[in-house]
Amino acid sequence: MTPARDRESVFTLEATPIKFGPGAAADAGWELARLGVRRALLVTDPGVAATGHPERVRASIEAEGIEVVVYDRARVEPTLDSLQQAADVARDARVDGFVSVGGGSSIDTAKVADLVTTHPAPVMDYVNAPVGEGRKPPSPLRPHLAIPTTCGTGAEATTVAVLDIPELKVKTGISHRYLRPAQGIVDPELVATLPAEVTSSTGLDVICHAGESYLARPYDERPAPATPDERPPYQGANPVADVWSARALEYGGRFLRRAVADADDLEARGAMMLAATMAGVGFGSAGVHIPHACAYPIAGLKHSYRPPGYPDDHPFVPHGHSVIVTAPAAFAFTYEAAPERHHRVAELLAGEPIVRPTRDTLPAVLRALMRDVGAPRGIAELGYDENDVPALVEGALKQERLLVVSPREVTADDLGHILNASMANW
Repeated sequence: MTPARDRESVFTLEATPIKFGPGAAADAGWELARLGVRRALLVTDPGVAATGHPERVRASIEAEGIEVVVYDRARVEPTLDSLQQAADVARDARVDGFVSVGGGSSIDTAKVADLVTTHPAPVMDYVNAPVGEGRKPPSPLRPHLAIPTTCGTGAEATTVAVLDIPELKVKTGISHRYLRPAQGIVDPELVATLPAEVTSSTGLDVICHAGESYLARPYDERPAPATPDERPPYQGANPVADVWSARALEYGGRFLRRAVADADDLEARGAMMLAATMAGVGFGSAGVHIPHACAYPIAGLKHSYRPPGYPDDHPFVPHGHSVIVTAPAAFAFTYEAAPERHHRVAELLAGEPIVRPTRDTLPAVLRALMRDVGAPRGIAELGYDENDVPALVEGALKQERLLVVSPREVTADDLGHILNASMANW
């Protein structure tokens, strides 16, 4: 036995098996059969259902002799109630597997339905502390095949499900390694119908996932866990996560503008789907921090913004927009912890070497990208002003599992400065 260590010396990397390429969704039935599923719940949302993609996936599954129950009421930006509703349907349908066809909201809905039907308990029991009880599932879940139809969240490769709790005016998550789907299928043909605004928001989420994970606190600066079970899913920057995050940043800088500008640019949209998966692998190991911690209250505190290009049945802030608006100020704040890594992120996004980089180089690169893809200018455009900052800070401080990954210790005053600086980025 080696002596006990004060600092972490171990990191882990787990990844969802991914099948990538145009037409790959036709393999959905074969994949579920391989996973031993005989009766599946197909989770999607009304907008994606209208594209016909879920129906084609359903046909592929049924061709393998697998029964399919369709749940097409997943909510864009799920709530506690919408997740519970999906879990109730899955329980009553007595399914032994799940397939999600849609964006991160549909994939996360399937993750939680799988969790709650495999290990029955109220959804709130599994929500991360201090908002929920932070209960851990005792064993793996039923098979889940995730088929994304956006190019951003990377939910097919992650261990987290995000939800809004309007009653508490907070957005939070459930995080555990068992939430990771058993298989992902990433098919660029499924994003040809994606509106430019959705492509922009989800693509900016890729940028934040990859940038935050690359700039996360190094894994070996954390205190060593008392047991392997206490090692967090978000472990901090490490050599393997860096590889995935760096390539995702490269693809984001190279392809996002094209993907937003031209829905028929299959190369660019496919590259952004692949970037989303790569960033999902990277941040699924290293974690995300300040922009995501701020994003949860930005999305949860007020419900007045109606984003163009998205379903108009309820107001909400798209996740990618809620994270990107604070990224320039957040990365200016974290700069002093690792200047050379911030320089590297800027160069990966710019696609070229940057001479004499400074603290503002990465924020400037991000602001230029945001302008080019039509992102909101800042928090004010989403319905907030300086009077809301104390409540936003309070909400961000609840995201303890994220803020501990920040490369620079962040206080309530620091968060206030970041949020005030993010009211308008230009």
